[in-house]
Amino acid sequence: MILSIDCGTQSIRALLFSISGELIDKEQIFYEAYKSPKPGWAEQDASIYWNGLVNATKNLQKRNSTNFEGIKGIGITTLRSTMVNIDKEGNALRPSITWLDQRMAKNTYKPNTALKTIFKILGVDSTLKKLEQKGQSNWIKQNEPEIWEKTHKYVSISSFLNFKLSGEFNDSVASQIGHIPFNFKKQRWAKKGDLLELSKDLYPIDADKLAPLVNPGSKSGAITKEISELLNIAEGTPIIACGSDKGCETLGMGVTDTTMASLSFGTTATVQTTTKKYFEPIAYLPAYPSVMPEHWNPEIEIYRGFWMINWFKNEFALKEVQQAKELNISAEEIMNELLHKSPAGAMGLIMQPYWTPGLGEKNAKGAMIGFGDVHKKEHIYRAVIEGLCYGLLDGMKKLEKRGGLKFERIAVSGGASQSDEICQIAADIFNLELVRGKTHETSGLGSAIITAYGIGAYKTLNEATKNMVEYTDIFTPNPENTELYKSLFEDVYLKMYKNLEPLYKKIKDITGYPES
Repeated sequence: MILSIDCGTQSIRALLFSISGELIDKEQIFYEAYKSPKPGWAEQDASIYWNGLVNATKNLQKRNSTNFEGIKGIGITTLRSTMVNIDKEGNALRPSITWLDQRMAKNTYKPNTALKTIFKILGVDSTLKKLEQKGQSNWIKQNEPEIWEKTHKYVSISSFLNFKLSGEFNDSVASQIGHIPFNFKKQRWAKKGDLLELSKDLYPIDADKLAPLVNPGSKSGAITKEISELLNIAEGTPIIACGSDKGCETLGMGVTDTTMASLSFGTTATVQTTTKKYFEPIAYLPAYPSVMPEHWNPEIEIYRGFWMINWFKNEFALKEVQQAKELNISAEEIMNELLHKSPAGAMGLIMQPYWTPGLGEKNAKGAMIGFGDVHKKEHIYRAVIEGLCYGLLDGMKKLEKRGGLKFERIAVSGGASQSDEICQIAADIFNLELVRGKTHETSGLGSAIITAYGIGAYKTLNEATKNMVEYTDIFTPNPENTELYKSLFEDVYLKMYKNLEPLYKKIKDITGYPES
């Protein structure tokens, strides 16, 4: 048996997998995504994650006491870009600033004249300033210097949980995603001698405050006697280094090379692949370290991705929510019926999903165009889903262009992937065969795959993946819909941002939103 811990933004799961990849049982503990003591802030007490791990694992053990005796390895996968300030006693000094936080640090990095000129010529000076501003460590140094002074370790959530289980701060190379001094190309902490490795200048953190790194599939710790008694897991059970939730999700969908792209229909929607060659998906945006050693996951993100489903549900779907309560089913199941009431293309209603802009479209706002008196709620919902798929298709095309790739099919995971209707829309818009796995717990499965390899159950990670990943659903493109979507994507969607950007800038100048 393998125990996977999947720690996310809104919940944590303890998942029990067999060595063949079968999900035996799971326990999920929900919590608030964050607390917001000030507008735009998003913080979470790290103890929420740890207590969630303990409670989920205990509840799972109660139902699976015999299977727990067979646990031979533990894997941890967690949310990204969320760090913990730890003191010398191992206690969190302040709530973690999560990836959703909007506060900005002051710019203090002063490049020399030559670099300043280069940055200006390349047009990246404003991007670098924004990246520095987004550094949570920079904000803490500037606003809470006493906290930074007491900080013994500044580590990711995965390192924090590894420490709680094993007493060691070791962390996976594939978990290092965020505003930290990490050399993504060389997959190690940045050093002074690294040519044009700016992360060490943008996020100056003493090396001894950072976690020791190990490769995915390597041992990062072992269950202590105290934790063994707490969780009923054998003392000494190895903890295997895994990686970020998105990286594990990609592996959990069997995407081990560039013939496939992995779509994540989660809070943040992403398109990723796995490559042996390092390339930046957007200029000066790094490819993330893959959970496959010496590989990378170039990725394009839509920050407010399938969060848009919740937005639509909260703002437009009161009737569907009430109906779902009466039937004791999820509101999303009722909302799927709306997709049948609107034809492909939503009668010309098209959405661009930049409710939160990305680095490549820094001035963007969300937009929905093409309204007429024919449009109803069902058309708006379909436009939301189609717009997200257009955004991901745009991202996939960028990956293909930057990496010289040509994808043959796509794999899908994440909460919204449970909808057959949404999967079919994606297959039609991408005009590629779309596969869906046996379990939608793909982050946990990816973690289990790495752990199975790490404990020696399989000789290679590829062998583990082939044996543990199973596709149960295949969606093929509808040629009629594909032609319609191709025209809307190329002739309308791709031209929206260029035409609307001047207006977005004017809106910001006039209203002051979003604040710089």
